[in-house]
Amino acid sequence: MNKKALRALLRERRALIAPESHGFTRPTGQGRRAPGLSQHQVDQLLHRTLGTYHRLESGSYPNPSTELLRDVARLFGLNEQEWVLLCRYALLQDPPGALNLSSGKEVPGVWQEAVDGIGHMAYVTDASWDLLACNDAFRDLFPGGRVPQNTMRWMLLDTDARSSLIDWSTAWAPLVMPQLRAAIASRPGDDTLLQIEKEVLAEPEAARIYEAGGATIHPDGDERPLLHAQRGPGWVTTCAAQPLTAPGARLIILVFHPGSRRSHLRAPYLRVV
Repeated sequence: MNKKALRALLRERRALIAPESHGFTRPTGQGRRAPGLSQHQVDQLLHRTLGTYHRLESGSYPNPSTELLRDVARLFGLNEQEWVLLCRYALLQDPPGALNLSSGKEVPGVWQEAVDGIGHMAYVTDASWDLLACNDAFRDLFPGGRVPQNTMRWMLLDTDARSSLIDWSTAWAPLVMPQLRAAIASRPGDDTLLQIEKEVLAEPEAARIYEAGGATIHPDGDERPLLHAQRGPGWVTTCAAQPLTAPGARLIILVFHPGSRRSHLRAPYLRVV
């Protein structure tokens, strides 16, 4: 626990909340004059035992629950970056998921310009795998340039995808299904993800692979066989990253090599030597 940083963050944000906005009145005579909610009022609003919030802000609450931290973050109106800081300061780890379900559903508009400037196939999806931006190289992957609205649904359920994603049942689905399960674990109220899961479980072959489990949570660095609509069969290597203001959203760059896997050498890892 980083007590000094935790105390500074919580004090600053608590001071911004007017007690009157939550039905409290300020004393008119002698008494407390500090801005914002009192620690006692925070306990009342969070329905916690008196002294709970004081222990958190003072750094004398070892290993506070993420439920308490989430309640405090929402009361104080923290954004996603502040939510990450709160968990890092209080628990020395990143949060288990986004603070708000609406987070991860949008990215700054400049991301379209960014993917347009990438020579390889590139696209950005939100936390539910709905497509937000893509470049022309990515559109060329699909017959007629018809990109899918949701890339997860396309990979797992679209019949055309099972032709484009060569060896779908062994090279693609077993690595993509666990990503869906992991996303639902961190976003259990996401209607889009839950609907995709429902559709997967209703399709026998997809359900069998989904129930088999797996530990893959992202495709970064994966190399898989792919049938390109214009360039024919080949292998695609995936580069995956996340727009930092949108938890769960992802930038995917697909580096395509036509021909057999043996026709190109896989690049070595980059590291400082």
